[in-house]
Amino acid sequence: MFLSANYVLENFDELTMVLYKNSTLTSLDLSSHRLEKVGKKLADALCKNSTMTSLKLRNNKLGSEGKTLAEVLCKNSALTSLDLWFNDLGSEGGKALADTLCRNSTLKVLNLGCNQLGSEEGKALANALCKNSTLASLNLENNNLGSEGGKALANTLCKNSTLTSLNFNRNELELSGGYALVEALCKNTTLKNLDILDNKLESLEAIVDALCKNTVLTHLSLQELGSKEVKILANALCNITTLTYLEFWKCNLGLEGGKALADALCKNSTLKDLHLYANNLGSEGEKILAEILCKHSTLISLYLYDNNLELKGVKILADALCKNSTLTFLDLKENNLGLEGVKILADALCKNSTALTF
Repeated sequence: MFLSANYVLENFDELTMVLYKNSTLTSLDLSSHRLEKVGKKLADALCKNSTMTSLKLRNNKLGSEGKTLAEVLCKNSALTSLDLWFNDLGSEGGKALADTLCRNSTLKVLNLGCNQLGSEEGKALANALCKNSTLASLNLENNNLGSEGGKALANTLCKNSTLTSLNFNRNELELSGGYALVEALCKNTTLKNLDILDNKLESLEAIVDALCKNTVLTHLSLQELGSKEVKILANALCNITTLTYLEFWKCNLGLEGGKALADALCKNSTLKDLHLYANNLGSEGEKILAEILCKHSTLISLYLYDNNLELKGVKILADALCKNSTLTFLDLKENNLGLEGVKILADALCKNSTALTF
């Protein structure tokens, strides 16, 4: 259920009464509703609601008022998913929620992305994850956790046995945080989805080596690897049997890295989604991609956003698409295809047998 911002603010008392009495509503989206002045009322109503399982409060500028939601998690035993992305919770709100997670036994999905949490809040959340036995998905992107907060959370991964998805993007983990993550990946046996884009890790080779030893990860997002690390990971892909989603963001693959990746994917039989955002593949890269499309038998989605492919590359890809029998989605945005390129792709679509969409 989604309600407009003006309607919610004008009828907020009525909405809280509904939450008190309604026994059928299970999902509510109040994102971008400017709730900073009514957060306490909402929290009071949610404390008494016994049916709501999913709540989205994205972009509401809750600030320190977010701590009132900690009380909700203590008293509400139905809520399993809570989205608080971009609410400026800060230290007070972050620590209150971390403290509550130590006692909550129902929440499975928590999004705390973009909330200015900082290093100390990262440590508090790490402590909570050591005690919490139900949370499966945690988004902490863009919270300036720093190396200390990152290390604390990475160390928790060695002990936590329920978390399956973790988003660490844009947290300045740096070198020490990166090495702690390496150790965690070698020991953790439950984490399946990991996002670590834009973290100034500097220890990428060690992280790639750790990933080669990990046997449970299915979803991985990496940024700015460089051809050496890409080749190491590519070689490992020949033997990794769990990874189904792989994202390289601004990795500047280069000819060597691209060839290594193509060779690996021709031998890999599990990868389904490949994202190669902004890798400047250029004219040589097109041949590599064509080889992947012709030989890889399980890939269903390929994202080539912003890779300078141009018309020559489109022709090569089009020929490959005519031979490919598994790909169902292809993203070619920001590639200067031009009208002629679009026509070539349209012709390839007519010959492709998999209902491919762009």
